[in-house]
Amino acid sequence: MRFACLNDWLVWQQSFHPRSIDLGLERVRRVFETLRPDYRPPVTITVGGTNGKGSCVAMLEAILKAAGVSVGAYTSPHILDYNERIRIDGLPVSDQAIVDVFARIDEARGDISLSFFEFATLAALELFALAEVQVQLLEVGLGGRLDAVNIVDADVAVITSIDIDHKDWLGETRERIGVEKAGIFRPGRPAVIGDRRPPLSLLQQADRRQASLQRLGFDFDHCRRDRDWDWWGPEHAWMRLPLPALPGSQQLDNAAMVMAALHALGDRLPVTQDAIVQGLKAVRLPGRYQLLPGPPQVLLDVAHNPQAAGLLAEYLRNQYPGRRIVALFTAMCDKDIEGILDAMRQAVDAWVLLELPDNPRAASGERLVEAFRKVGLPFPLASFRDCSKAIACLEQQVGPEGLIVVFGSFFLVAEFFRSSTNAKVLGGKQWIFA
Repeated sequence: MRFACLNDWLVWQQSFHPRSIDLGLERVRRVFETLRPDYRPPVTITVGGTNGKGSCVAMLEAILKAAGVSVGAYTSPHILDYNERIRIDGLPVSDQAIVDVFARIDEARGDISLSFFEFATLAALELFALAEVQVQLLEVGLGGRLDAVNIVDADVAVITSIDIDHKDWLGETRERIGVEKAGIFRPGRPAVIGDRRPPLSLLQQADRRQASLQRLGFDFDHCRRDRDWDWWGPEHAWMRLPLPALPGSQQLDNAAMVMAALHALGDRLPVTQDAIVQGLKAVRLPGRYQLLPGPPQVLLDVAHNPQAAGLLAEYLRNQYPGRRIVALFTAMCDKDIEGILDAMRQAVDAWVLLELPDNPRAASGERLVEAFRKVGLPFPLASFRDCSKAIACLEQQVGPEGLIVVFGSFFLVAEFFRSSTNAKVLGGKQWIFA
């Protein structure tokens, strides 16, 4: 075994492959065929899109768990612990389980180089196979067509939304991005699309790939009342469902996609309405509109593209009218920082920046300030490299009745928790927030 410690494996993987992102399936498929030559996948739901992937996976996971179905969930990135990426029946797998599988992958790859994400994907698939899960939920990391999870044929493919993100890798238009996202579709298998105005390319690719297309607003939809909602689809409906426990107006669209995916698998994966009700009530997803008590209250969100920032701004306007809102913000250098700021300009009264000098992807303070200048926003109150000092500054600015919003990156939310007393660890790996 190359390393006995999980962290040592992760540090090595980050520098082992010459490119941190290396889209393509040939290398990872060859290694997986060596690792699992007679692989027979469990029921597989692959979830792609720009925003809403994590919410869909979390709802599917909670509902299937409530139904008594053994389920593996693979998501990325993590917030605090790498183990968050690979869960079995709702619990992150152990360090030792990942270390053992990394060793097997390392032996199976021979002289084939693998990226950090490819190691993670192979580890998830191997751990799910070892656990003999009945269902595996695979979140696409980047794009779809050439993403490592696409080595497995999805029984149902879900595309949540299409927006501009990762332009250097996926293209600069929704039409081009739609081609990449559609790569997870398979002939004759359900392709659930949750974007109400999908790019034409996504629909064309579904047709070319002969997927069984199911569109939100056409083939299935939902109707909300004050305290519950209905879902209808092909030849079936679920009535009087509880609102998802995840906040945000977009969560009903996400829940509707989840219902469509479950309905499509009804003959292979029967799920009762009781399980759906339990799952929608129980679902949790750290770092998404997550409110921590005050005073002052703190709202956390990993929004890192203009579409997600626009949804966050809408949520703040609807939920906190009249409140003074100050933001702690940073972003990665490859993101549309100007677009994010522009989407939030009417929702935030004052800004503080946090630089992440130890993160090579993080935008510099100069780059962040330049983005403020380009969109015509007043310059931030201050810029810090210490998250605790940044939060102290925000607390002085907002007062006990105001709201602090921490958003812009998974890395920022993680940094907040590392410097905060709000996080408690259960069993070493499962996080709750008081």
